[in-house]
Amino acid sequence: MQSDIAENITSLRARLDGTGAQLVAVSKYHPVPALRQAYDAGQRIFGENRVQELLSKIPEMPDDVCWHLIGHLQTNKVRAITGKTALIESVDSEKLLNLIDKEAERAGVVTRVLMQIHVAQEESKTGFLPDELLDYFHARRYENLKATHICGVMGMATNTDDTSRIRDDFRKIREAYEAVRAMCPDLSGFDTISMGMSGDWPIAIEEGSTLIRVGSAIFGPREY
Repeated sequence: MQSDIAENITSLRARLDGTGAQLVAVSKYHPVPALRQAYDAGQRIFGENRVQELLSKIPEMPDDVCWHLIGHLQTNKVRAITGKTALIESVDSEKLLNLIDKEAERAGVVTRVLMQIHVAQEESKTGFLPDELLDYFHARRYENLKATHICGVMGMATNTDDTSRIRDDFRKIREAYEAVRAMCPDLSGFDTISMGMSGDWPIAIEEGSTLIRVGSAIFGPREY
């Protein structure tokens, strides 16, 4: 399958052309040679789930790679990842957000993040409920951040074959994003909606996604 990586990247880019959406190549569990093939095909944004794996791959890849952390970030890993990412997509609690801000200020860097919204049926998925997210922005608590830039929202649809449910989940994510924009028009650079994966990204694009996270459709099955 790896020999098809460049072809898969090219095909995805062609389908995204004109949508305004960017592609995150989800490279978790895949070896660096596979990432290199994607890089050589023009891919620059890579998404990793685990801090340890991300940190091990950074020195093995070119300096112009933009690394996104897309998996749950444990509080005890925040210091290790500070300054190493272009974007942390998975900020799923206010406690985590404040810790990221504290560590970014300590390190003298600005950390870009997305607020993860929970709309899926699975309890195992984490994130702010839409009402919790709106409460955070309504109270303007983001004004307390010193070294963190909230760039938008991220979310996942329910893991189901029911496309109407998937579409409804994506719509709820977009509506929460739009509500924040309307509530806080002064919030600069709040312009990203990260939603859609290998199996559902076309629906996500239709519902307003600006960033899709695609793994198996690029790299094939995971190599554990």
